[in-house]
Amino acid sequence: MAGALLDSGDGGDDYAPLAEINVTPLVDVMLVLLIIFMVAAPLMMVGVPVDLPKTSAAKIGQPQKPVILTVDKDGTWSIETGQVLTPETAPAALQAAYQAHPEAVVYVRGDRDVPYGKVMEAMGVVGQAGFAKVSLIAQGSPTQPASPAGAPGAGAAPTAP
Repeated sequence: MAGALLDSGDGGDDYAPLAEINVTPLVDVMLVLLIIFMVAAPLMMVGVPVDLPKTSAAKIGQPQKPVILTVDKDGTWSIETGQVLTPETAPAALQAAYQAHPEAVVYVRGDRDVPYGKVMEAMGVVGQAGFAKVSLIAQGSPTQPASPAGAPGAGAAPTAP
C-alpha cells in the first residue's frame, strides 16, 4: 500500500493512504502486447505447403437451398414454391419442409409496411417447426458498396436477389 508523508501540524510524522491509481504501467504493458500481436499476427497467417494424400471419401455436398418465407404487405405468408400459407397452415407446411431438409436455412422476407409483430409471428412459427437457422432478408442500399465475402460484417443480413 502506498503512503504519503503528511504534516499534521503537531510535529509528528503520519502516513495516510494514497487513493490514486497509477495506470501508466498498465498502458505500457498493453501497448507492448498490442505491438507484439500486430507483428506476430501476419506471421501466423502464412500457410505451409503440404502435399496432401489422395482419398476415396465422398465430397461434401452442396449447401441446401434455403427456404424463403415471405410476408407481403397484406400480411399474407407464402413460401418460395408459391404456396400461400395462413398462420394455421404454416406450421404443417414448414414442418414438412423441415422433415425434407432439416439443415436448411430459413430466410424470412417481410414487406416494409408489415407490422413488426407479423414478421416476429412468422419467425416464431419457423422456430416451432424445428429450424435452427433463421435469417431476415433486407434489400441492400444502392449507395452502399457490397462487402466481399471475407470482410468483417459480411453475411450479417442476406440481401434479396
